[in-house]
Amino acid sequence: MKSPRISIIVPTFQEERYIEQTLRQFCPELRERCGAELIVSDGGSTDATAALARPLADLVIVSDKEQTIAAGRNAGAMAARGEIVMFLNADVRLVEPARFIAVMAESVADPAVAAATCPVLVNPEEETLPDRLFHRSFNWYCHVLNMIGMGMGRGECHVLRKSVFERSGGYNDAVVAGEDYEFFLRLRRMGNIAFVKTLLLYESPRRYRAYGYLRVSALWFANAICVLFLKRSLSRRWMPIR
Repeated sequence: MKSPRISIIVPTFQEERYIEQTLRQFCPELRERCGAELIVSDGGSTDATAALARPLADLVIVSDKEQTIAAGRNAGAMAARGEIVMFLNADVRLVEPARFIAVMAESVADPAVAAATCPVLVNPEEETLPDRLFHRSFNWYCHVLNMIGMGMGRGECHVLRKSVFERSGGYNDAVVAGEDYEFFLRLRRMGNIAFVKTLLLYESPRRYRAYGYLRVSALWFANAICVLFLKRSLSRRWMPIR
């Protein structure tokens, strides 16, 4: 089999509700056409996540103990054969998967670009006015941070060349929450961050429904401050919301 150019890596933990619909976006025909492989890196789920993923992915890696999402992404990257690694959360939906893969791959092919990400919104059929206001504002905030050179990539989607990933040292396994922010702070020192506004992906609003935007924002801010100044996260365990 020809080596894939792109490795799509999906870290999971107790994701039996969403994992099938997420993986089905990357059917074998699309992977063949795009030169991609699909890897699921499971962090010790006790539900049916791994069993549901095996028929749909090229490779399913299962940790023998619960691990952070950072560790899951790192394990997936270690097994990846592609020149480009694309990390996607287990509940994301792409508008046009083939176009998404092609545009992201083109974005990170530029040697001046260390990594790429894109805007995120809540699933249209579940979106409320607060969802729309919050996410459009947060997408703008991420874009501005990258413009001023700070570096920011929403955890739902990170794309970079594997060579850059390896030089960066990967995600910090010890950072439970805010690992995406910590990673992109380091990546920004290696090159530009492309915030690809022509692309879009959707996610489940489950965390915002469970905690509310005020609490989620406070947690994100507190973890970002701890990462920035203390090199660790405030949270000791990221609780799955299912």
